[in-house]
Amino acid sequence: MTQRRNFGKDFKDKVAVEAIRGQKTINEIASIYGIHPSMVNKWKKLALQKLPEVMEEKHTNKQQDRDFDEARLHQKIGQMAVEIDFLKKKLVQLGLQNG
Repeated sequence: MTQRRNFGKDFKDKVAVEAIRGQKTINEIASIYGIHPSMVNKWKKLALQKLPEVMEEKHTNKQQDRDFDEARLHQKIGQMAVEIDFLKKKLVQLGLQNG
């Protein structure tokens, strides 16, 4: 009985990228890496399916990061405005500044 081989993500990525490049045939790639040609086709197909998702995901993450940073900055501005108002009132109370 043969033992099932497990391939890591990096290995699959490497094979898929080489298949997408198209510089070698699927059979040549399979022979080089010692795998069945159907695996090369499967990984290539999967990579091409996931590519738009990966590209969109980066854009979405950047937008989420930007929104988070913007919200944090607005919060900081509000906090500083409250602190400034508080300090102005204290200065007036102490008679150090005209109201």
